[in-house]
Amino acid sequence: MRQFFLSTLLVITTITFCSAQSPDSTNIKPTDSVGRWYSGNPIPKNKFRPATFIAPAVLIGYGFAAVYDHGALKQLDVSTKAELQEDHPLFAAHVDDYIQFAPAAAVYALNLAGIKGKHNLFDASMLYVTSAAIMGVSTHFVKQGVGRERPNGNGENSFPSGHTASAFMAAEFLHQEYKDVNPWIGYAGYFVATATGTLRMYNNKHWFSDVVAGAGFGIASTKIAYLIYPYMKSLFTTKKEGNFTLMPFHQPGSTGLMLSGRF
Repeated sequence: MRQFFLSTLLVITTITFCSAQSPDSTNIKPTDSVGRWYSGNPIPKNKFRPATFIAPAVLIGYGFAAVYDHGALKQLDVSTKAELQEDHPLFAAHVDDYIQFAPAAAVYALNLAGIKGKHNLFDASMLYVTSAAIMGVSTHFVKQGVGRERPNGNGENSFPSGHTASAFMAAEFLHQEYKDVNPWIGYAGYFVATATGTLRMYNNKHWFSDVVAGAGFGIASTKIAYLIYPYMKSLFTTKKEGNFTLMPFHQPGSTGLMLSGRF
């Protein structure tokens, strides 16, 4: 499983690296061999645009509708499960436990390879952590509140799919960081996220609507994080603060990280 995860990460990184190096990508700003890992300066605030939340809202809305529906949407969940289990009754591949993190890992791999994203690694990491916190809290309470039984009968926390939410959260994270470098990078992450959701159904862990809603929760969580993080960071930084650089170092007998800056 770990080998598959590493292979998936390599594929994503290769696709995004090649896309970023294409002639059409005029906004590329490669970092130096060490790179700028942290800046104490505030980052620009993003304007709230309701249109950007239409897609995740539709996905989440579909999921809730299917949970309480007793007609066509419910039947689609049942028929999808039946078809998958009929074709692959013994399917049990748990690679989805690993590849859900592949798009986020690609952000770090690309940065370390010298292909800079929208934010330095510190801010990118905090954005990812903020996204994960929003996603984790929201899906946890919805799971507890809805109490939907899993298709395999193992638990009543099926809705929404947490793995799928995590995967699409990471895919949106990759998209946000590199959409200005090359839009194809985002597609690579969403491909892996879709594969994660599909595997959750093949493993009989989730209904189709669980996966659809999970995608919505994941995308929305990252979008919200990119809206609120600049305000969060501004609480701890001022314009008078100097810039800091976090970089790795190695010398005989010691290896670590060095933080340097101007106060």
